[in-house]
Amino acid sequence: MSKRSQKETPCRRKEASAFGSSRGPGTGSLLFFWPFHFLNLFTRPLILPLRFIARAAGYPMLASLYALVGLAVVYGLRSQRYDLTKIHAMPERSIIRDHLGEEIGRIHGEKRSIVPLRQISENFRKAILAREDERFFTHGAIDPIGIVRAIIKNLQGKREGASTLTQQLVSDIFQLKHGESRGNIPAQIDRKLLEIAIAIRLETTFEKEAILEAYINQINWGRQIKGIGEASRIYFEKHPSELTLSQAALLAGIVRGPDSFNPFRSLEAATRERDTTLERMVVANAITRAEADAAKQQAVKVRPQWRRESRESYAMDAIRNDLEIILEKQDIELGGLEIITTIDLRLQQKSEEVMEQKLHDLERLPGYANPTRAAWLKIPENERAETPYIQGAVVVIENHTGAVLAVLGGRNANESRFNRAKEAERQLGSIFKPFVYLAAFDKGLRPDSLISDGPIEAGEIKGGGTWRPHNSDGLYSGMQPVSYGLIRSRNTMSVRVGNHAGIRKVKDVAVMAGFGTPMPENPSSFLGSWEATPWEVATAYSIFPNDGIRYRPYLISEIKDRDGNILYSTLPLSYQAVSSTSAWSVSRILNEVVTHGTAASVQRLGFDKPCAGKTGTTNDFKDAWFAGYTSTLTCAVWVGFDIPKKTVQGGYGSVLSLPAWVDIMKTAERLGYKAGQLHSKVNLLTMDLCRLSGKRATAGCNTAGTTYTERVPKDIALAENDLCPIHPARAQAIDESAGSAVPTPETPPLRARPVEEPPPRAEVVDEP
Repeated sequence: MSKRSQKETPCRRKEASAFGSSRGPGTGSLLFFWPFHFLNLFTRPLILPLRFIARAAGYPMLASLYALVGLAVVYGLRSQRYDLTKIHAMPERSIIRDHLGEEIGRIHGEKRSIVPLRQISENFRKAILAREDERFFTHGAIDPIGIVRAIIKNLQGKREGASTLTQQLVSDIFQLKHGESRGNIPAQIDRKLLEIAIAIRLETTFEKEAILEAYINQINWGRQIKGIGEASRIYFEKHPSELTLSQAALLAGIVRGPDSFNPFRSLEAATRERDTTLERMVVANAITRAEADAAKQQAVKVRPQWRRESRESYAMDAIRNDLEIILEKQDIELGGLEIITTIDLRLQQKSEEVMEQKLHDLERLPGYANPTRAAWLKIPENERAETPYIQGAVVVIENHTGAVLAVLGGRNANESRFNRAKEAERQLGSIFKPFVYLAAFDKGLRPDSLISDGPIEAGEIKGGGTWRPHNSDGLYSGMQPVSYGLIRSRNTMSVRVGNHAGIRKVKDVAVMAGFGTPMPENPSSFLGSWEATPWEVATAYSIFPNDGIRYRPYLISEIKDRDGNILYSTLPLSYQAVSSTSAWSVSRILNEVVTHGTAASVQRLGFDKPCAGKTGTTNDFKDAWFAGYTSTLTCAVWVGFDIPKKTVQGGYGSVLSLPAWVDIMKTAERLGYKAGQLHSKVNLLTMDLCRLSGKRATAGCNTAGTTYTERVPKDIALAENDLCPIHPARAQAIDESAGSAVPTPETPPLRARPVEEPPPRAEVVDEP
């Protein structure tokens, strides 16, 4: 062996012992540490000092490279747990629309409405990039230039971050900062590395435009406002596509401090940020100097103060309750739905306006003794009790579908969330009497059958014991046609009619008509001594214009997802609640109630279309009702206090509720809900009836002089074995042509007829 070989051998052995066995590097070591072997091989020819320096610098660099690879593997694997599709599944508000497409409100999800990038003003796209990430389209998931700049700035004592727009999006979407302590440096480093790993995945999966769109819709603008759609709507009341350069720069400018620079809080601070953003846009060559100067000269106009407060709505409350039943929990949380309702926003707003105006006028009457809303509003908010002032409720339903067009549960939903239309069970009073007569007509009684209006005798009413109800005016009229009892709201006659039907029958009719609370089996229930909601009253009354058919009331017509797919839809559902003949008979009487009965002021107040209805007033004027209908709509109105007490002396349904009903229905007529002829499709036949029994007249009735001619529904006219039981002599129908059909385009009014000598005209019982 040469001397040269002898000298080199120790050195080679020392190197080998460092990275492998003395016999040379192993295969595993060679494969894993090949960069170090390569560095050794590359630096071997160098003289010892240079070789030392090269390896002293190279080994740490290679070790750092190994560490980076290790971190990349670890955080790359951790990043796989995050679902990148979430950037397109951000929770947003579900939009509620009326049946004409007008927006009623927004609920669920987050305060966000996702807007496609193509629908966002170019002014804003340029502004947000100039402000947040000028090189977004030229760098990858991280921005090396931005990192160097941030390091320099921070060394100078100026705090500045280097996160790219993609990193910010990742951090927000996956809430990586959630629960992170400010001083916990290891946790912050761990979060930042994970953020970069996910951002790299995002950049390799989606186009830059898709990432920018997601970011713009994710930005937090303070006040729980997320995304450009809501920010543009709330601050400037316009769509993002309509933003001017000045408005776009302002919104982009306040992103870094949405609470500090909020234009609602400090217009001056927001304007300053706008100007800073405009300058950055000039530097980035996004706009010219002239454009920036012109934008700075524009005055900043944001949504005025009086329109900033969120306004609650009783319609929205009712809709929200229905959605809780219809939607799955995940649909509620994610939002982004378009919900089409049956509400007519025009009619809803008119109901709100009318009710407030009528009750405000009532509170201003001389001598009004109850608390007023005006006085309550003057009390400091932290000292106010529950609303003590008089309230009202309205429900409007489309007869032939069951669609609810308006639902008003009080005077102001911001002051009281209690929805009286659906939740306030109030005593019904005379508003229930039509259903008592409906049950009796189902049992064979007729409108022109005679019944006593005299005092009730003890024990006369089944189950009534010694109960002896009186007419509220203290007057009695002797024998009168049944219809008279409903037209004039006579208590004694109504109780006798209910007694004829039987309490079980009346209870069954109430259930079929739509009253949710079972009627108590007590004869006082005939006079409405029990309770129901305005919603139930409105839906129950809709069976009269529908000839006994009840349509299920509903508020939600259709629900679509953000892609327009229909998730839910419903059609009108109906059933035959009561006999069509009985419903028709009651409806004819209720038509007389509004022509010359307790609701005769309808025409005087300006509504001259065909209609029918019934007033109701409970003891001591605690509840005032009116429920009425046209051929198209049914509307129920209630007025009273939350804690039942006297409204005002003379506070009848015809005084407090009927005027509001008239104004609402007049508006409905103007809006196209035309009131046609009631029961225009009913086929009537002419026949002779007995005035005493209301049945088909016999020869005996003719002899007794109780026969009269009337037009009645076909099923009554052609019914067999329906002859008068009072005059059975020669029990044969006296009119052989009674079965011949007579066309009846219009139904004549059914008037109460005296027997022979008309009694003195009775005073109105429960209405003036």
